[in-house]
Amino acid sequence: MRKLQMLCLSAFAFLYANATFAQESEVKNYDQGFRLGFGLNGGLPTDNAYDWSLGGDVRLQYDLTKKTSLTLTTGFTNLFMGKDENGVDVKDLGFIPAKAGFKAFIWEDQFYVLGEVGAGFAVTNGYNDTTFLWAPGIGYANKYIDISVRYEDYNKFKTNQVALRLAYGFDL
Repeated sequence: MRKLQMLCLSAFAFLYANATFAQESEVKNYDQGFRLGFGLNGGLPTDNAYDWSLGGDVRLQYDLTKKTSLTLTTGFTNLFMGKDENGVDVKDLGFIPAKAGFKAFIWEDQFYVLGEVGAGFAVTNGYNDTTFLWAPGIGYANKYIDISVRYEDYNKFKTNQVALRLAYGFDL
C-alpha cells in the first residue's frame, strides 16, 4: 500500500510540474515572425557634394523576440546634384542599397534603435562604383507605421546623409 501511495504522489507531482512549466512557457513565448515594410526616404547630405536625396525601399524584418529583430533592406536611392562650382550641371547618382541590420526596441515596445551595414551599387549615369555603407538610426513603429531618422555614410561615394524614412509595414 505504501508503494502505491508513493507512486500516486509521484505521478501527481510530475503532472503538476508539467502543467506549471507549460503555462510559464506560454507566458514567456513570443510569436516570432516576418514583417514586410515599404518606405519612402528623403535626405539631406551633410557635405557639399550633393544637394538632396530621395528613394524608396523594401524591408524584410524577422522578429527574434518582442524587443529584437533582424532586418534586410533594399530599394533605390538617388542623390541629386545641382551645378558644380563652375556652373556646369553634374550627373545625379542613383544606387541600390543592400543592407542587413539589427533593431532593438528600447522604450514601450515602439521606440527603437537600428544599425545597418551593407553595400551600395551605383546604377545610373555611367557611375560604376560599389560602396560600403553603414547606417545607425532611431525610430518609432507600431503595427503598421514606421518612422525613423538615420545617418547613412557612403564610403566610395564620398558623402553621407541624414535621412527620414516613412514606411507602411505588415505581418506576413
